[in-house]
Amino acid sequence: MKLHELAPNPGAKKNRKRVGRGIAAGQGKTAGRGTKGQKSRSGSGGKLYRQGGNLPFFRRLPFMRGKGMHVRNRVKYNEINIDQLIEVFKADADVTPESLNDARLVRDIRNPIVLLGRGEIKTALKVCVHRVSKGAQEKIEAAGGSIELIS
Repeated sequence: MKLHELAPNPGAKKNRKRVGRGIAAGQGKTAGRGTKGQKSRSGSGGKLYRQGGNLPFFRRLPFMRGKGMHVRNRVKYNEINIDQLIEVFKADADVTPESLNDARLVRDIRNPIVLLGRGEIKTALKVCVHRVSKGAQEKIEAAGGSIELIS
């Protein structure tokens, strides 16, 4: 078999119905639309959001007010708490974005990471993240660890 011999199975492909091409075609003159009326005209069918006189759905909804809803350049942080760190990392471990990603604590490595202060820590860790809360910084430094901020 050669490429030019390939063809669909008989009856698999059907020609489209060409309406409005004379009475011999079977769908001539009014082209199956009937006579007169809105649906027989070209471009008929009403507007996209028209619902037969009802108040359109998008007008029934309340307005979305406030700037907080529409901030386009908002920074989405990966939030990590201290109690999540102590479950995964041993003492004197380096906590970097890559190691957090390997431990599956980060949703999206492209977003910056912020360390929050929930939980207690007793082991010293070397933490390297984009942002740290004051509570988390105090707890890590009290445990003998260090914090390096990524710009």
